[in-house]
Amino acid sequence: MSLVYVEPKRVLVTGERAFWARTLCDRLIAAGNEVVCVDNFYTGSKRNIAHLLGNPAFTVLEHDVTNPLYVQVDEIYNLACPASPRHYQYDPVHTMKTSVLGAINMLGLAKRVGARILQASTSEVYGDPDVHPQPESYWGHVNPTGIRSCYDEGKRSAETLFFDYHRRHRHRDQGWRGSSTRTGRGCIRRTAASCRTSSSRRCSGTRSRSTATARRRGRSATWTILSTASSGSWARPST
Repeated sequence: MSLVYVEPKRVLVTGERAFWARTLCDRLIAAGNEVVCVDNFYTGSKRNIAHLLGNPAFTVLEHDVTNPLYVQVDEIYNLACPASPRHYQYDPVHTMKTSVLGAINMLGLAKRVGARILQASTSEVYGDPDVHPQPESYWGHVNPTGIRSCYDEGKRSAETLFFDYHRRHRHRDQGWRGSSTRTGRGCIRRTAASCRTSSSRRCSGTRSRSTATARRRGRSATWTILSTASSGSWARPST
């Protein structure tokens, strides 16, 4: 039996302070890749990544994605944005900038260096939905002027940018929408794998109706892969 050598990649992860990003970094490094993490530590500290700081395959850059970034990478996971209402409502203008300018800067970087890119979106793009569960074809019911709008509309705008980049430049980009639910090791294993599937596939499971309900019931997060945001398949997870 012949062995196939898979060349390690240099992967950029933005917003690495969050649980999802930290665990994603662990898995990427364990797979033999070099990981560059970017965060402005607006909602956290370097203590959250202390276990990775001595690893030669891990680099952390204190940088705000609202400013351009110039690095050479093969893949980008754009997870940067405060997700807690307490954090994103503290400075709503900066929250909007993080979603919109961050997406513009990361898409520009991906285009310059020829990297594949994945955008972390949210079920909040549906706003206060009239349909449960929400199919990808549902456009939502969003308040554009409320106190949550900086997050909801920022993420909606980021999705628009990714789709327009794909239509205009035929760029290899993807997005996924995550339900606002309690996370755990089991669901990060599924989601990290889903990040590397073809965007034409959908994760199993149904979306929770609300953050509060999901947290009370202790559900794992479920995800929808946006089906038209990619011109090609990412590597599928091993079974």
